[in-house]
Amino acid sequence: MAFGFFKKKKKDEEERLHYDPTNIHIRDIRKNFILDYDLKTWEIAAEYEYDWGNEYFTYEYKLVCADDEVYLYIEEDDELYIIVSRKINFGKLDESVEDSIRDSGRPPKIVEHDGKTFYRESERPGYFKNIESKGESEEFVNWEYIDESEEWVLNIEQWNDDAFEASIGKFTDPSAFSNILPA
Repeated sequence: MAFGFFKKKKKDEEERLHYDPTNIHIRDIRKNFILDYDLKTWEIAAEYEYDWGNEYFTYEYKLVCADDEVYLYIEEDDELYIIVSRKINFGKLDESVEDSIRDSGRPPKIVEHDGKTFYRESERPGYFKNIESKGESEEFVNWEYIDESEEWVLNIEQWNDDAFEASIGKFTDPSAFSNILPA
């Protein structure tokens, strides 16, 4: 009888441990992990899931350190895409952005911000969920823009008829993250 108990316990531990502890990769992170990025040590304070339909999911993590907060977006399709971004005040975007969404249901094809020109790359409706939360997923639409250098990303999100958010980020190589440790 005791052997069955230990077998079950070992299986439960394996299911919880979703990574190789001797080789933790950025795609292995979860809430409360710690990592180094941009000469600072960050803690993963929250974990979010995006459901784009057809069993396609991406993840975002809120990273906090003593004096800063960023969002780490991870998408794995044929390649691994990592974007580190910061929220910006939607009102700082040109007023034509909101006007275009209200008039045509989508923002303009080109958005100027902070001296950069961004070109609309995609429009994706989806569902957002805070993984900690037991609540329902929230429906939203995301428009992704990329600048001419293909380094910077501007995201505009619409959460209901008149709730908008924006963020600006930069494509980041996985090697920019180090000392990834579980909680």
